[in-house]
Amino acid sequence: MTILGIDPGLATLGWGVVEQAGSRLRLVQYGVLSTRPGVSMPHRLRSIYIGMQQLIETYRPDDIAFEELFFSKNVTTGMAVSAARGVALVAAAEKTDNLYEYTPMQIKQAVVGYGKAEKQQVQQMVRMLLGMKEIARPDDAADALAVAITHAHTGAARAQFKIK
Repeated sequence: MTILGIDPGLATLGWGVVEQAGSRLRLVQYGVLSTRPGVSMPHRLRSIYIGMQQLIETYRPDDIAFEELFFSKNVTTGMAVSAARGVALVAAAEKTDNLYEYTPMQIKQAVVGYGKAEKQQVQQMVRMLLGMKEIARPDDAADALAVAITHAHTGAARAQFKIK
């Protein structure tokens, strides 16, 4: 199974592709979709939409997993990231109904074994689980790989995380 993990963002949307065969995980590729701050919001969102379409066309994932948004303080940033996430979801929904989402705590629990793990711990586990020599950079890409790994680890419980 090929899994595309997404860490939503307006300036930087992280993505990571992982293949799962039984209990084995294999890194396929990772990166970011970036938009420029000086560009209008509609054009930035269009760029994310097109980038998502290209990722899906290139890697043809069986499932696409998103990190669920969590903002406690900055409402403006939260709204912008929500818009970017929405556009990414629309691009994904055009290709598949196999869309899933996981909270940051669920991701930390699945990858590290502790729901309140530090970012560095998650990045190190991603590196180890995927047999990488170095931690994935930028952080958004490493986070997206963690989302993909989380999805791979959900197994039979996967249905409860499907976006409805």
